[in-house]
Amino acid sequence: MSAPSPGYDPAAEVVGICSDLIGIDTSNYGDEPGPGERKAAEHVAQLLDEVGIESEIFESEPGRTSLVARWGGDVGEPVLLHGHLDVVPAAADDWAVHPFSGEVRDGLVWGRGAVDMKDFDAMLLSSVRARARAGVVPSRPLVLCFTADEEAGGAKGAGHLVRHHRGLLEDCTIAVGEVGGFSTTVRGRRVYLVEAAEKGMAWVRLTARGNAGHGSMRHPDNAVTALAAAVARIGQHAWPVRLTPTMKVLLAAVAELAGTEATPDNAEALVEEFGSAARMLGAVIRNTANPTMLDAGYKVNVVPGTATARVDGRFLPGYEDEFWATLATLAGPDVEITRDVHLSAIETSYDGEVPDAMTAAILAEDPDAVVAPYLMSGGTDAKYWEDLGMRCFGFTPLRLPEDLDFTALFHGVDERVPVDSLEFGARVFDRFLGLL
Repeated sequence: MSAPSPGYDPAAEVVGICSDLIGIDTSNYGDEPGPGERKAAEHVAQLLDEVGIESEIFESEPGRTSLVARWGGDVGEPVLLHGHLDVVPAAADDWAVHPFSGEVRDGLVWGRGAVDMKDFDAMLLSSVRARARAGVVPSRPLVLCFTADEEAGGAKGAGHLVRHHRGLLEDCTIAVGEVGGFSTTVRGRRVYLVEAAEKGMAWVRLTARGNAGHGSMRHPDNAVTALAAAVARIGQHAWPVRLTPTMKVLLAAVAELAGTEATPDNAEALVEEFGSAARMLGAVIRNTANPTMLDAGYKVNVVPGTATARVDGRFLPGYEDEFWATLATLAGPDVEITRDVHLSAIETSYDGEVPDAMTAAILAEDPDAVVAPYLMSGGTDAKYWEDLGMRCFGFTPLRLPEDLDFTALFHGVDERVPVDSLEFGARVFDRFLGLL
């Protein structure tokens, strides 16, 4: 097994790089104007240039900036290492620490992006910079990619690169990025969850129509009433448990720790073994559809002719048809469904040279751990790389305190990551690069 060279420390810069990246506001407001990623991309380009790695910057529109660099040897097929530079917005008044300060306090790096996903960006950059300075270059060719717009679906980042700069990426066979490699604790054992699958994304708009008129009169064809009923049915629906191959592997590993066997009947009980992480994992044994936005009317005494709602739908690999059929039934025949964002679910088996290297790298730093694949509830840029034929994994290795409610920090208030977790991640990621 390859170990880090005594001539360099892959974790030396990881905290500083993470803090500096957090300090660059790259809030993504979707269709509304924002600061963009240009400043962060230029900062990353400078960090790479300082160690002799050339990069190219691409913009899908002014300020919406991604970066691509090539580095490494020429043995084997290229691996894509990707992280996004944008973050979801944050209201400073809600935070204990300013969300764009990158402050290091109480052994933690605070700020928007600390876990999603400037921590990974920092691990990758810290390790690559240390190796480049020491002349310890991985034998395998690597494509380093930092994208715009992931938090709004990725069309202006990874999607733009796939559409307009496909040649930079299409020879890669494996993609490694977020969200995985972090630890949870089950019955006293740390279990590291490596993403090998993710749910598909269905951001839909529901539209109900009726006759507009005065609010004092009877309106049996009220658009608001029709929409509200559809939203309530969707929000209250109990989706059935469905186990994909990835989750069968994960739950089997947990069942072994619990001294039982994994079945669909006890899947929910096994998920509860993950403690606070069950918030995320409970969503990946079933399809989900959560109403998130409502819009209707302009005056209290006017019945509107149209009412709309937005629903965040996520479907499991292999269960998309079931998702759409159920959603249509719940919405009813009088409510129109429009697919605003529709991205496929993806899944790959956790085997082969690259997953083996991930497992070995974690176990070298945490020998008593369990490493297993899992299915992620959200969506990432992996959906675009999968369209190019890549097998996609999420590997942001973090050894976390048992009492840290880590999954609540994604897009949450007071987002933060432990300093020692970042340093652990940089060491693990460096070992991973050495094993490729």
